[in-house]
Amino acid sequence: MRKINFTIALLLVVISSKLHAQAQCEIKNRVLADGTMTYYFDPADFYKTKSKSLKINIVTDKEHFFIALQPSPFPAKKDGVKIKDDLIIHLADKKVYKLAHYDTQYRHNDSVMQVLYLIDQKDIEAFSAYEAVLAEINMEGTEFVRNYDFKLHKDAIVKQLACFLKRVDK
Repeated sequence: MRKINFTIALLLVVISSKLHAQAQCEIKNRVLADGTMTYYFDPADFYKTKSKSLKINIVTDKEHFFIALQPSPFPAKKDGVKIKDDLIIHLADKKVYKLAHYDTQYRHNDSVMQVLYLIDQKDIEAFSAYEAVLAEINMEGTEFVRNYDFKLHKDAIVKQLACFLKRVDK
């Protein structure tokens, strides 16, 4: 009887851990105006104070990977579209990575600003292995460079890339 109870308990633990892992990899998708399908996660808070915050998530078209940043407060649309500089991001491996600016978007009736940066293919392995530590963003129209020393969900990029890469491998 003890063996049966132990087996059932072990089976429940394995099943619940698999369900938890699947819930963490809840990939969403959206079709862009040009017909391209993109896949993404809900943004995770990386930095939050009373005066500013930064949400971040990974977006992919299954060919390229992008880091999407949602800074708050964000500049008005006329100033925000001037954001064209690359993102400088520091990872826990003590290296600095430069991600090319890809697009600046205003979404949800202009209540959310999202800036997309392309992760260079050669850097995917580093972003998959090391937590993010700091981001430097030139917020044209508001201030020169805004630094975000990540405090929350530092491993969000690692976890999200692991979900995408696991799916790509299948």
